[in-house]
Amino acid sequence: MRKAGRTVFIIIVATVIFFGQRWYTYVTNKTSPYDEVGIDINSRLPAPIRKWGCDKLHANFPNALPPYGCAVGDGKSWM
Repeated sequence: MRKAGRTVFIIIVATVIFFGQRWYTYVTNKTSPYDEVGIDINSRLPAPIRKWGCDKLHANFPNALPPYGCAVGDGKSWM
């Protein structure tokens, strides 16, 4: 039982690291704010973390339309 718990813990930590790195790479990129995987991860995160990511994207792409998860109201304004 102890070995199974450790294995599950390692899998959870590896998943968090993988998706966390993928998300961080997306929000700090300089090529495009419209990466589908990055948008999907960002839109599912808690509001404070998502807001930080959207702020980073907005700083890198000030003239672009916000991706899903970063738009408010009319879909043209950043959160």
